[in-house]
Amino acid sequence: MREPLNNLNHLHRTVFVPLALCAAILLAVPGCGRLMHQLIPPSPPTSLTVNPAMLPAVKPDFLWLQVVDTVDDYFRIKTEQPLNGIDGSLETTYRVGASLLEPWNRDSTRGFERLQSTLQSIRRKAIVNVHAQQSGYSIEVVVLKEIEDVDHSQGASEGSLSLRHDGTVTRSDEIFTGEPITLGWIPLGRDTSLEQVILNEILDHVLEPDRKKLLHH
Repeated sequence: MREPLNNLNHLHRTVFVPLALCAAILLAVPGCGRLMHQLIPPSPPTSLTVNPAMLPAVKPDFLWLQVVDTVDDYFRIKTEQPLNGIDGSLETTYRVGASLLEPWNRDSTRGFERLQSTLQSIRRKAIVNVHAQQSGYSIEVVVLKEIEDVDHSQGASEGSLSLRHDGTVTRSDEIFTGEPITLGWIPLGRDTSLEQVILNEILDHVLEPDRKKLLHH
């Protein structure tokens, strides 16, 4: 009867203890906080930030760098008009929503959004607009969400071609692949949860230097 217990103790020493030590080292070594940040899905905000939000007057290049650096952690940037002192904007490509099995992808917040992206085909893209104001800048983050439009009747005309709403040609060959045919994507409105996460992260990056100055005074 001791053999199973001995095996369990051996497993604990050879697997769980090293994993715990590795986790402790990652948390202790400087610079690993960002790595842990990337591996943990963002949480929905507990309080709402006004969107668009106001920012104090800062250098345009610095502000735009924080915008691009933040958004790049969530989406791939498609088009970019850098802030020229008056206006700046960027738009990302669509990204299929991260599931519960992909905690390292940050385009779905924890809870409902990530569960929905696990059970259904969801995609998102982000748009960020920055406008100069008298006392600084206004910044707006928009995240658009869509659900896949799956057709269940096209199989009646085998071999026919159809155009998806996004211009992609689809074939009625689900009898061979076992996969549904996609007609396009249906808008679901805005993902305000992810908007808040991205917006707050940009604000934190921009305002962090000012907070450090206050701490030193």
